[in-house]
Formats: sequence, structure tokens, C-alpha cells
Amino acid sequence: MVSPDSLIVRPTGILIEENKILLVKQDVTEKRHWALPGGKLEPGESIEQCLVREIKEETGLDISVRELLYICDRINEDNHVVHITFLINRVGEKALSPNWKHKDLHASSSSKPIREISMVPIEELTAYGFSLKFYQLVNADFPERGSYKGDFNAFFGELAPDG
Repeated sequence: MVSPDSLIVRPTGILIEENKILLVKQDVTEKRHWALPGGKLEPGESIEQCLVREIKEETGLDISVRELLYICDRINEDNHVVHITFLINRVGEKALSPNWKHKDLHASSSSKPIREISMVPIEELTAYGFSLKFYQLVNADFPERGSYKGDFNAFFGELAPDG
């Protein structure tokens, strides 16, 4: 059974520029190595502060939070993760170029260090381990923005095979 102290709030950001989406490479699961940037809410931190901090730590980018896209959760025997995903904008100069690699980024503070950061063409999302359903949501510009989607796995469907 999940204990009360195993609740994790995980804001993530979706940055889309020129039909490309920002992804970070890390060991998400055995079959999936790419994820949306974001991370765990720290005590005393607002959701917006967390997202701004995590995007800066993981990608070097300064961002502004635009709008809530969706909320979903994943409950397993170890924890309960609430995913809160926002559309974000880049602020200021471009800190990254596509396929920029940041050595040892997050390595000391994370069991899943960031290995690479990339702006990936939206049409290639399934090749990066994202489900067809997620690709369709991105491609349709997130209909039903700001809504609760329930269980993460039911919402996103089966993950694509590792690409």
C-alpha cells in the first residue's frame, strides 16, 4: 500500500518551437529513455517555481509557464505521482541548440541523470518512446486543455517500443 509520504507532485513542461518538442534523455524505464523535462516539487515551493527550477537545472533554459495542459496520476505499490503538465515558453536568448549535450548534468542529485537534451520533431515522438496517443494529443494542440485525465497509463495508452 502507498504511504502518505510517498506522494510525489511532478510538474513537467512542454516547449514546442518550429514543430519540435523539447525532450530530455534519461533512463525513464527499461524501454523508454526520453521524457518531458520537469521534476519533483520541493517543500515550500510553488508548482510554477518548481517547473522553472527544474527546466533550468535540466536544460539550462529560462522559461515562463503559459497554461495548464493536463493533470494525471500514476499509482503503484511504491508511490503515487501526480503529473501536472504545462505549456511553457522560452525566455531570453536560446540557451540550447538541438542535440546539445550537457555532461554530468543532474548526476549528483538524481538516480536518473540527464544524458542529452534535444528538440525533437513532433512527428518522431513515437520513435522516442512516447505513445501514439501522446503524439496525437500534441499534434492536435492538446484538446481539452486544463482537464484531469485520470490514470497516466490509461490516458497515454501503451508506450511505443523503444526507438
